[in-house]
Amino acid sequence: MQKLVFESKWEQTISEQDRQKIESTFNKINIPNHQVRLTPLWQAVNHKGELLVTTLIHNSTNQSLSFNNTKVQYDNRVEALFTLPISIDPQTSMPWTFIFPEHPMPEKLGQLKIVE
Repeated sequence: MQKLVFESKWEQTISEQDRQKIESTFNKINIPNHQVRLTPLWQAVNHKGELLVTTLIHNSTNQSLSFNNTKVQYDNRVEALFTLPISIDPQTSMPWTFIFPEHPMPEKLGQLKIVE
């Protein structure tokens, strides 16, 4: 059964409102078995003009998932390589914020995908 886990730094700093949004989204999603999926939650632009996309990473496989120079594309327009300092256990979903290079924020929340 898929479980929701917060990385330790997230656990310490996340607001109660954001936690509730994440948990609510997680509880509504049907995650297919044996897949890695990304569910965007919200987007913002920081003071550097970078695009921040907070997402749920779903690992419904039977192996740990690591991002090591993994190409992620957002909204079919912007992509970047990401290496995460953690791995995601099997049958686990975890929130994460991907920070893309300077890019204007799309009008609506787009889709994230791992590019092979």
